[in-house]
Amino acid sequence: MELDAFDASLGQWPQLPFHCTGLLLGNGASRAVWRNFAYDSLFERAQKVRNKPLGQTDLALFKSMATENFEQVLSALNTTTRVNAALAISASAPLNRYYAIKEALIHAMRSVHIPFRLLPAATSLSIAEHLRQYDTVYSSNYDLLLSWAVEQSPEGFDDLFDVDLGFDVRRTHTMGTRVLHLHGGLHLIRQADGTTRKRNAVGSALLDGFAINQPGEVPLFVNEGRVEDKSRAIRQSDYLSWCLAQLASHQGPLCLFGHSLGEQDRHLTEAIAQAGVRQLAISVFPLSDAWVVSQKQYFTRLFPGAELAFFDATSHPLSAPGFNVPVPKPLVKRKR
Repeated sequence: MELDAFDASLGQWPQLPFHCTGLLLGNGASRAVWRNFAYDSLFERAQKVRNKPLGQTDLALFKSMATENFEQVLSALNTTTRVNAALAISASAPLNRYYAIKEALIHAMRSVHIPFRLLPAATSLSIAEHLRQYDTVYSSNYDLLLSWAVEQSPEGFDDLFDVDLGFDVRRTHTMGTRVLHLHGGLHLIRQADGTTRKRNAVGSALLDGFAINQPGEVPLFVNEGRVEDKSRAIRQSDYLSWCLAQLASHQGPLCLFGHSLGEQDRHLTEAIAQAGVRQLAISVFPLSDAWVVSQKQYFTRLFPGAELAFFDATSHPLSAPGFNVPVPKPLVKRKR
């Protein structure tokens, strides 16, 4: 289709011409529940939080590694600490930076994440009910909304972590809906030996205890950054590389909900193309006629030859009006 032939019409989710076997969730899915998830960069946020933001020494470490990815910097500091200890060299400097960066990360994440107590159980149950309709749910979000939804209603789901909470690429057969976190998540840990495990916590403890873990362990999630940063972090993780390979071999129609698939997510676009997905259902938020047309043009260029069904994002079950939780206004201390 000629790119100038598009109009601003959008279909409705219930009337899609095909059934999707997979769902790829982006940040828009999380923003439908909590508007504070609309932050641009966790790295930028960690520099501006009120309590213990990233300092100049911390920023110099990120710059020296040419990354904005917390997992990479924390892992490097962990390795340096262990090497220094083995060589009887003082490890206090890298260890101090490790804890300082970790603390800034904790405060940044808590400043944007919805508290568990504010998330209605009915919302989590509704999310879980919809997700069960797919063979595989892929998410590039690292927040806890999916984890809390599956926790509320676990029947029919499999996150591929075994009884000891570890991930083993040799044991990935499942009969239920697979939930794969393409960029990791706050509930996942990269252990000192490079393997991945799920944190042994539920409910509010998943957020409250985020990044408070054993020495040598770091939170496994790929925050905002260049596609080169993301690809490097994914290659270094057994779990993340396996999840991306699953997207690259997806069978059947795929739904993209709340995902822009921008340049920073080129690895995801390439994986979908590698899978040879022929039918894509793509959500578009109807901001304006011009916006809808531009989105149609963009995705048509992104997936030439595929059958694309564009639908109104507000008609999707994960965008139900009742899902949006109001963000409380910050308390303002009165001057005495």
